[in-house]
Amino acid sequence: MATVTTEKGPIQLDMADFLENGILREKIFREKLASINWEQYRNKKVIIRGCDNIPIPIWAYMAIAAHLSQYARTILWGEPCSAVPVFTRLNQS
Repeated sequence: MATVTTEKGPIQLDMADFLENGILREKIFREKLASINWEQYRNKKVIIRGCDNIPIPIWAYMAIAAHLSQYARTILWGEPCSAVPVFTRLNQS
C-alpha cells in the first residue's frame, strides 16, 4: 500500500490504491486493509484522499477511518489544500 508523506504535510492515503482494475472490490479491499501496518500512522496526521472519477462507497471510507482512528492523531478527508477534519484524538497517548 503506497502512502505519501511530506516533511511538512500529513501522510496521504489514496483510495485509488485500493482499486482493482479501476473498481473497488470488497474482498480485495478488505484484504488490503488487513495487510496494512496501521502502527505506522500512530500519532500522525493522515488525509484520506478520495477518487474523483470513480465512485467509492461510503462504507469504504468508514472502514479506513475506523482502522486509522485507533492510531492516528488526526484524520482528514479530501485534498491537502482543502482537507476536512473528520477525527481528532483528544488524548495523545
